[in-house]
Amino acid sequence: MINIRLFYCALLLTIFSCKERTAQNTPPPAVDNSDSPGVSTTIRYAHGFTIDYHDHYKLVHVLDRKGEVTDTLEYLLVQKGHPAPAGHPKAQVIPIPVSSFIAMSSMHVGMADFLGIADRITGLGSLQYINSPVVRANIKAGKTIQVGLDGNLNNELLISLHPGLIIAMSNPEATTAKYKTLMDAGIPVILNAEWLESTPLGRAEWVKLMAALVNKEDLVNKKFDSVARSYDSLVRLASQVKEHPRVIIGMPYKGSWFVPAGDSYMAHFIRDAGGGYKWADTKGVGSLALNFEAVAPEALKADFWLNIGYLDRKQDITAKDTRFASFRSFSTGQLFNNNKRTNDIGSNDYWESGAVNPQVLLADMISILHPELLPGHTLVYYKQLP
Repeated sequence: MINIRLFYCALLLTIFSCKERTAQNTPPPAVDNSDSPGVSTTIRYAHGFTIDYHDHYKLVHVLDRKGEVTDTLEYLLVQKGHPAPAGHPKAQVIPIPVSSFIAMSSMHVGMADFLGIADRITGLGSLQYINSPVVRANIKAGKTIQVGLDGNLNNELLISLHPGLIIAMSNPEATTAKYKTLMDAGIPVILNAEWLESTPLGRAEWVKLMAALVNKEDLVNKKFDSVARSYDSLVRLASQVKEHPRVIIGMPYKGSWFVPAGDSYMAHFIRDAGGGYKWADTKGVGSLALNFEAVAPEALKADFWLNIGYLDRKQDITAKDTRFASFRSFSTGQLFNNNKRTNDIGSNDYWESGAVNPQVLLADMISILHPELLPGHTLVYYKQLP
């Protein structure tokens, strides 16, 4: 019993330390910004990209999934001052370390903050949903500007910024051909597919790709290893529970209730937190589009309801549909939303810093589903709806 208590105490110190660093809405502490081109990193959890290290360059492959078809995109990350190697005619060449880049997703901002390079972001697809104090300060100062999203990309503006790279989101419609004008102008474009990873650590590990772009493998190895150790410790803690409370996720949108598929990172979160999930055995890394009638039987008896859109109160839920009041979780008050860290402009940090701090998200979920395992834990990204 004494050993178990000591283990819990050590674990709590680790979690609260991570929580305190994440929860404060202030610029991150100064980090070593020196580049370390001689250091490599190893990919352990992510399945969507690989990095191979060679003299003066790194060879990166990114899986680009389009429905049933998977393509492999190739990139040569070449140390500045050295020629690109021969034998890779289809590869985009990216001089590194990248000193400025365009981020098209809030997760890319979270990754940059994690590495202490958020000040290198000179453009964003949209300025509307940003939480990073560093990036918001640069937006205010005119150092980071909006470049447009999807079909509204401002190519002239992008080219005038002379970024070292554009980091875009991979999806069935976002092929590299979409960025041909920019690539022809000498601006490389990487399509990130972190959202297709099936585990929280796999999704977060894409920060190692960004680290490779700026020669910060030494830093990312230390920080990410700490994240992984904390996450794995929490998984072991939650694995001891005998009861697995039932969980439902989200709410209907335009006639469909999109619930996480069984191979998705959210389904893994529920499993790792010691929760029970109706669709845990379904296939797919995205969402299942179900109707209300398909979800209602499970929702009526589920113990917890999580990730309930942008709502803040129980009355906001029944204002959408009075049938929600009949759910067990509504009656017992076990309603928890992942929007606690939403700032004054409506940016939810769950999608930004939360993406690279899965250990903190997992601690929140364990505290919700099994509060006895983490006594005294204060929710960071989640809040209970009054």
